[in-house]
Formats: sequence, structure tokens, C-alpha cells
Amino acid sequence: MQYPEPIAKLIESYMKLPGIGSKTATRLAFYTIDMQQDDVTDFAKALIAAQRDLHYCSICGNITEEDPCLICADKSRDQSTVLVVEGPKDIMTMERMHEYHGLYHVLQGVLSPIEGKGPEDINIASLLKRLQNDVIKEVIVATNATPEGEATATYLSRLIKPAGIKVTRLAHGLSVGSDIEYADEMTLLKAVEGRQEM
Repeated sequence: MQYPEPIAKLIESYMKLPGIGSKTATRLAFYTIDMQQDDVTDFAKALIAAQRDLHYCSICGNITEEDPCLICADKSRDQSTVLVVEGPKDIMTMERMHEYHGLYHVLQGVLSPIEGKGPEDINIASLLKRLQNDVIKEVIVATNATPEGEATATYLSRLIKPAGIKVTRLAHGLSVGSDIEYADEMTLLKAVEGRQEM
């Protein structure tokens, strides 16, 4: 027995979201059907507004309603430091710390030969253009500690260092409260590499 067409289309729509398989999509579709009409309308309006009103900052690539984004427009931030992240969600994570006061640059992905993503497929060209202004003295690469994130960090370092700009990488390693015996080799290696003087 097949679902009625409106439910089938709703399931298909949910399956287009990352990490949503057919079972989860089906559960979400039936949940949506049981929602109050006002809640469904608000949900639909929120989707449309997000699509219509949000765009990427022309300077850093962050998601924003205004261009430039509030961070790029804030002249009180340290203009000499740019922290490079994979996606806009990473900026929100960094901002919650309230410790970093420089600028950002969003790559919108990482290099991934397996997925066919090369340097031209992510936001590298605009980063290199930003670095030509002589104001930026340090680029902090904050890509994830995945093979693709590491490859992207290495690639960026090789591109940027010849320009005389300092390139640093966020330290990776043991999380607070973890035991050494349960850490994998890569985590331990990053912990040793990222050690600091006491």
C-alpha cells in the first residue's frame, strides 16, 4: 500500500535534508500532519523567510540578513586576525566562547577529492583577495580534525605563508576530563603537537 500523494511528497521533501533517511522522514511527515494548522503555517513561513531573507556576506561568507554581516561591520573587532572555518555554524560556536574578537572567513566546505571538491569549489579565492590588504597579519585555520579538514588546512597554509602572513592552526587533542587510555592515536598525536608551556 502506498501513501497518499501529499504524504509521499512530504516524505520525499524531508529526505532531501542531510542525515534524514526514509524512516525519519516518514516520522517527521506524520508528525507534521498532526501539528496544529497555525504551527504548520508558521513552520512554512519560517522556511520561506530563511530562504528569502538570508544570504552570504560578501566579505566573509557568513550567513546574514545584512551585507556586510554584523561581524565584518564591527570596527571594534581585531582587523588583523582572520579565523577560517568550514561553515557558518562554526562561527556561532566560536562566538559563544566570547574569547575570540577577530574576523572570520567561511570556506563553505573543505577540499574533498572523493566528492570532487577542489579549491575552486570552496570560498578560497575571496580569502586570498582579503589577504592582499596588508591589514591582516594572522590567519587561524579552524577546519575540523578530519582528513579533509587537515588537507584543507595544509593547502591554505601553503598558499598563505609565502605572502608573509602568519598561519596558525587550532590545537586539537584530549578533551577536558578524558582519559589518555581511551584516546585514539590521532587524538594523542594532536594533543602532543598542540602542547603548551606551563
